[in-house]
Amino acid sequence: MDFAAPLAAQLHLFVDHHRGDLGLCLEGMSEEEARTPLVPSKTTLLGLVKHATFVEQVWFDEAITGRSRADIGCPSGPDESFDLLPEDTIDSVLSAYLRVCAQSRKAAAGLDLDDTVYGNRRGPLPMRWIYLHVLPELAQHCGHADILREQLIARRSSGTA
Repeated sequence: MDFAAPLAAQLHLFVDHHRGDLGLCLEGMSEEEARTPLVPSKTTLLGLVKHATFVEQVWFDEAITGRSRADIGCPSGPDESFDLLPEDTIDSVLSAYLRVCAQSRKAAAGLDLDDTVYGNRRGPLPMRWIYLHVLPELAQHCGHADILREQLIARRSSGTA
């Protein structure tokens, strides 16, 4: 880490780090494990990655381009973004996530932190705010994924899987 790097470079680095970590939560998991709910909410490992895809689409597509969620092809709200379809697999959800993250990087590449985007439902926002919103959200979901993954791996050795 270059501690003297400009703020924008540091924010991009931290967001990308958490993007990568979240994608890795599915590594070595079975399809069944990735879908296993261990909490009362819709939160599963596969659901977390699917939700993170939604987060990327909302903040780096909708907010920047002004396209509607319907045009983007993402759920209308965060709760629905955790819904797993029968055809969702680790490969399909992870591929979509990685593709959308690449699109996010491209969409934000020409924007400075103080540039304002106009497509978010809250109204005009500076890119700085978007990065400062997305970073803790991704970090929080990485923490959720770590805990779920740890529980799933523990179930393997205890025979309760």
